[in-house]
Amino acid sequence: MWFVFALLSAVFAALTSILAKVGIDGVNSNLATAIRTIVVVLMAWGMVFLTNAQSGISQISRKSWIFLVLSGLATGASWLCYYRALQIGDASKVVPVDKLSVVITLVLAFVFLHEEFTAKSLAGCVLIGMGTLVMVL
Repeated sequence: MWFVFALLSAVFAALTSILAKVGIDGVNSNLATAIRTIVVVLMAWGMVFLTNAQSGISQISRKSWIFLVLSGLATGASWLCYYRALQIGDASKVVPVDKLSVVITLVLAFVFLHEEFTAKSLAGCVLIGMGTLVMVL
């Protein structure tokens, strides 16, 4: 089931890029990011209440709070940079560079989470890197 959700995530991410590129025309990229963020916040809290998950807030550990806040800050920084890049660059070039996050994530997962890094992972990283270069040059 994880694959279905991951695939849906990719589809929605692709739609996000195209819709954002059209939507930011003539709009400050920071303002556009703030508007997008409000929509995401409302949608996320809607899902929390729809699934009755709000009672779990009190059970979140201090460590989880810290890392969730840091993750939120990283997400915000990513979105601000992404929208600015989309505003001044072509979506067909910005998106592949943004997807280098896959390679960076694999390396960070190996270093910090001690996840397995195989020859297949290395080959995938090299291919993604090369593919990105081909698409942006």
